[in-house]
Amino acid sequence: MTDLTPNPQSPAPAPALRMDWTIADALALLNRPFNDLLFEAQSIHRQHFDPNEIQASALLSIKTGGCPEDCGYCAQSMKNDSSVDPGGLIALQEVIEAATAAKAQGASRFCMGAAWRRPGNSSLSRVIEMIEAVRALGLETCATLGMLTPDQATRLKDSGLDYYNHNIDTSPEYYAKIITTRTFQDRLDTLNHVREAGINVCSGVILGMGESFEDRAKMLRVLANQPEHPQSVPINLLVPIKGTPLENTPPLDIFELVRVVAAARIMMPRAYVRLSAGREAMSDEAQALCFLAGANSFFHGEQLLTTPNAKPGRDAGLLKRLGVTLEKPSNL
Repeated sequence: MTDLTPNPQSPAPAPALRMDWTIADALALLNRPFNDLLFEAQSIHRQHFDPNEIQASALLSIKTGGCPEDCGYCAQSMKNDSSVDPGGLIALQEVIEAATAAKAQGASRFCMGAAWRRPGNSSLSRVIEMIEAVRALGLETCATLGMLTPDQATRLKDSGLDYYNHNIDTSPEYYAKIITTRTFQDRLDTLNHVREAGINVCSGVILGMGESFEDRAKMLRVLANQPEHPQSVPINLLVPIKGTPLENTPPLDIFELVRVVAAARIMMPRAYVRLSAGREAMSDEAQALCFLAGANSFFHGEQLLTTPNAKPGRDAGLLKRLGVTLEKPSNL
């Protein structure tokens, strides 16, 4: 008797990871016809992730303002004339309460940000207490504290820190037009210290700061050609803030953002690609396009350091309409 049982072919094996991307490679991706680019990105995404699941992170400013850096986009710089008042480290109990609320809203990772050039060792000890308390709640932990020494990265690893965020922001060539108080290599050095300490790397970019199309290819190439791909890649859209040098920057065409998300998914197929700053102003349709392009993470909660974020109720409604669920916290 003929066997009529379906015998579907096994899915094609995932391609090997690349760390040898050229600028021409990245430009070719960004220049592809939009539908072709999204199709490839979604196809690769499905080889590594559940396409109907989103990881949610929450972000809390644990030390706001008073930063000596001159980042042209940032309200927390002392060199910018913004309305942010500098403050010290917040109390441990405030962190615990915020993390508890974030977990109740579906976040699986809790990120803590401090406006420092680099943390002092005594301040780092207090942050370590916060990391340990958040992990005790059953959440993954992430911190962004500025530049680190190798010893500081090791201390954070020993505390149980899961991720360290340190964005490259833009391309090496455009960097000095945005920041002059630290170099692009300073950024890479801290990423190396974090990676060598065994902490997951969270590093991404900010789009819409006046960079060129080629700059976007270059920034993606830097991220994808690290010794190991970042485990998390935040894609930020500039939120122009009054009092900063970039306050009058025209908005970026949303399709350019989607292209970068798709290229990041193709070039770094196993990374979580996160929609970060600027999402509050994006339409539901734009966010859905980003998810189709391979974004599978976002920041949850109404505030991202000093800028507004999409409200949890809006997020819940959007995910329900798309048939997407939140990823559960991993077992710590």
